[in-house]
Order: sequence, then structure tokens, then C-alpha cells
Amino acid sequence: MQNAQLIGLSAQMALGRELEVIANNMANVSTTGFKGRTTHFQEYLMPKARAETFRMPDRRLSYVIDAGTPLDLSQGPIESTGNPLNAAIRGDAFFAVQTPQGERYTRNGAFELNAQGQLVTSDGNLVLGEGGPIQINPQETGLAIGADGTVSTSQGNRGRIRLVAFADPRQLTNAGANLYAASAPPRPAGPLARIEPGALERSNVSPVLTMTRMMEVNRVYALVADTIARMDSLRGSAIQRLADVGNA
Repeated sequence: MQNAQLIGLSAQMALGRELEVIANNMANVSTTGFKGRTTHFQEYLMPKARAETFRMPDRRLSYVIDAGTPLDLSQGPIESTGNPLNAAIRGDAFFAVQTPQGERYTRNGAFELNAQGQLVTSDGNLVLGEGGPIQINPQETGLAIGADGTVSTSQGNRGRIRLVAFADPRQLTNAGANLYAASAPPRPAGPLARIEPGALERSNVSPVLTMTRMMEVNRVYALVADTIARMDSLRGSAIQRLADVGNA
């Protein structure tokens, strides 16, 4: 009976973790360039040691364990904005930006020019070009971003936006503000990754599918909680009856 409650608890912990991931995805449905996360779980069989000397062999108990929350790198919808400072990425690549905590990576291409004429993200982080930050002088006009990442103005080429990729996306961790940190250095993005100027990539989270999954998880969580409560009540009744027999 206690094993059944522990198994139910492991299922609740897994479902609670999935609800956290779903809630974060839902909160970023409108976040530019956001990449949702998914949940993976595995079956864990106990016990590992078998007592074959017993009359009845041990029963294998199936628990649930969290196997990680990998990043979903599927392409989000591209929306044309007509803003020359907007850039969307098609393909498996990221923009490299400089933050106070070091180099970080993002898919948010809603760029701006700061007071110093530097190309920055909407949070003020410097957008890195292949030669460092991209600088635009105040007198320059006609700023445009090309499909290869080249930033040009009336004064000519001002740099090329650096696109990077990762051999294993699992090394990316959320760093807040729609940024990612990496445990290993990135590599240059391949030829299949390109920029679509004057556009933004929207979140790849489907609100309808995510909301449906949230309701399913909530329903299953409630069912497991009810089962645990019933098992606890049954155990209490069994203990009470044993006590009554002992006092008879």
C-alpha cells in the first residue's frame, strides 16, 4: 500500500514539473523569438536487487523520474514588420549578444540603436558582429540588414551580424530575458541559416495545444491525488481494524 502511494507521489512530482514548463511556455506565447521547452520522463524500476530466496519473488515497482526539459528549436512563425532594424532567423542559429554576464544568445531580432549609435537588443544588450559590436554614426541614413547579416548604411558596409549554432542544443540553459547561456563555445552557423530582414520570429509555442495539454495534466494530477487520498484512507482503516482486533 505504501509502495502505491510512493509511486503516486513520483507521478505527482513529474506532473508538477510538467505544469511548471507548460506555465512558462504559456507566459511566453507573445515573446519574440521564444523557444518553448518540452518534458521527458522515464520509467524507473525498483528494486534493483532481487530476493530470489523468498517464496514469492520481488515485484518490480514502476516509478516516474524526470529525464529533462529539452529546448524545442522548431521554427516559429515569421511575421513581416517592415522595420529595417528587425531581423528574423530561418534555420538553427542564434544571434550573439554581449551582456554584463558575458556572451549570450537569442532569437529575438527586435533590434534598436542606443544613444551611442550601437546596434542593441530591446533590452540594451550589444548585438555582436563578426568583428565585435556594430557602430552606426548619427549622420548615416538608409540603414538596412541583408539576408547574410550584413548591416549597411549610406556610408557603406558597417559590419555583419554574427550568427552562431550549437552541435548539441542541450547545452543551452535559460539565462533570463529571452537569452541563453552555453556550456561550450558555439560554432559559426552553417549556410542553411539565414536572416529575413524587416521581420520577426514569433514564439513557437502553440497556445491552443499548450492550453489543452495543461488541462490534461491538471486532470491527471487530480486523479492521482484522489487515488493517494483513497489509499491513505484505506491504510488508516486497516490500522484501526488491526487495533480493534488486538484489543478484543
